[in-house]
Amino acid sequence: MRKIICLLTIILAISFIPAQNGFCFWIWTPKTGKWVNPKYAPKPTPKEQLEYALSFYKENKYKEAERELNSLLKYYPKSAEAAEAQYYLGLVYEAEEKYYEAYKSYQKVVDKYPFSERIQEIIEREFKIAEKFMSGEKRKFAGMPLPVENPSIEIFQKVIDNSQYGPLAPLAQYKLGLVLMGLERFLEAQEAFEKVLSNYPNSEWTAAAKYQLGLCQARQSQGIEYDQVAMQEAKDKFEEFIQEHPEAALSKEAEKNIAELKDKEAEANFNTAVFYEKQKAYAAAKIYYETVVTNYPQSRWVKLAQEKIKEMEERLGGKKKIKNVLKEIQREERLKLSQAKKAEKLAKLEQKRKERQERLRLAKEEKKRKKQAGQPANASPIKTEPESQEDTTLTNE
Repeated sequence: MRKIICLLTIILAISFIPAQNGFCFWIWTPKTGKWVNPKYAPKPTPKEQLEYALSFYKENKYKEAERELNSLLKYYPKSAEAAEAQYYLGLVYEAEEKYYEAYKSYQKVVDKYPFSERIQEIIEREFKIAEKFMSGEKRKFAGMPLPVENPSIEIFQKVIDNSQYGPLAPLAQYKLGLVLMGLERFLEAQEAFEKVLSNYPNSEWTAAAKYQLGLCQARQSQGIEYDQVAMQEAKDKFEEFIQEHPEAALSKEAEKNIAELKDKEAEANFNTAVFYEKQKAYAAAKIYYETVVTNYPQSRWVKLAQEKIKEMEERLGGKKKIKNVLKEIQREERLKLSQAKKAEKLAKLEQKRKERQERLRLAKEEKKRKKQAGQPANASPIKTEPESQEDTTLTNE
């Protein structure tokens, strides 16, 4: 026990030795029951703590400012100054180019302190951070980029949620669609652009959204070889855009996209014709080649289709000749078969005729024999079959 008392006495003595900067290193506080370093202890009031933290921020001492702002949030989370501390923490992270951490800090102000006067400013700052990530900024850890989804998707969506009908919401919705389309997530991008039209019909971004919808449909069609539904929908969107905004700068681009889609439709029809040609269905192939020539006269596939049409006609002409030859052969075969059957029938009739003549001869001999033996002349003779009309007809033939 005496050893413990001595040890505590030494520790207390050391703790009260003043440091060079005027602070004691550690002080025992009976209220908390812990040893505290006064240098890192919070100020007596949240207002003093905020002023102390901002003094570091103004001197660009961001590490110290971050530490003191976090201290205020830890010890005075329900104070009026907490929202301001959370906001300045976001500013500190921005200054340190920790943009995702800055966004998360700003969003905490919106979530925890919705009545803060900084809300609109925070939404604007979040929007600018999303634009940075959209432009190629990467989330980093220890200075190294992280292989994660583009944070601008999350942040643009939060900007929309935080102020659904605010001034930045239509543009955030439009740029969300651009990010998704850049990632080739075309169905999600299409949904985002459609929300611009449905949620913000009077926005200045509706025209651009209509154009992007057509472009989105066109990009979707690139992975479809025979299904032309996506291409047709894209073409319809572009044509609708041109009709509604003939003077828009994007109209010429839309016309170019329509031409590309038509060429793609021509290619799809040409490939369908090739498919039928490989199946030796030349008539069907010819129909699709003719569709290319008729419906897409400006397409680069027209010349090839015209050459193929001639080839199909030659194949169909040769095939017709072969069919005619086959028909002649079949007719001759049927004639030969008919003649063979007729000859067989005649042979059978000839055999019957001979058998009948033999029976008649035998009947005459029997009659003669009985007459010589003195039997009655009216004895029953051997019965013979009369010739049928069919036998007579075939025999005459």
